[in-house]
Amino acid sequence: MKKKKVFSILLCVLVFAVITACFSVTAFAAGDVASAIESTWKAAQSQIKTVVNNVVFPVVDMILAILFFVKVGTSYFEYRKHGQFEFAAPAILFACLIFTLTAPLYIWTIL
Repeated sequence: MKKKKVFSILLCVLVFAVITACFSVTAFAAGDVASAIESTWKAAQSQIKTVVNNVVFPVVDMILAILFFVKVGTSYFEYRKHGQFEFAAPAILFACLIFTLTAPLYIWTIL
């Protein structure tokens, strides 16, 4: 019974792979894609930087700050209950918060 089940699963996977291979279409780029991407980036670079610096990073910072303070609070209550403070989750959230707070200073030189 177990061999039949394994065989039927393998058969289904094989049929799915064959159907996917038959109905997939390979897409080829016409021309130089890299220069098109670079020209598009140069045209929209200032707008993208403004939106990311003024909207995306503050939203991510706020979410991480809220998660950090909530996790510190829950860790404190767990410490009061069990007598052992868990440092891993607050430390990771704090490191992520520091990373995203300082990211606008260096992220654009990397990109």
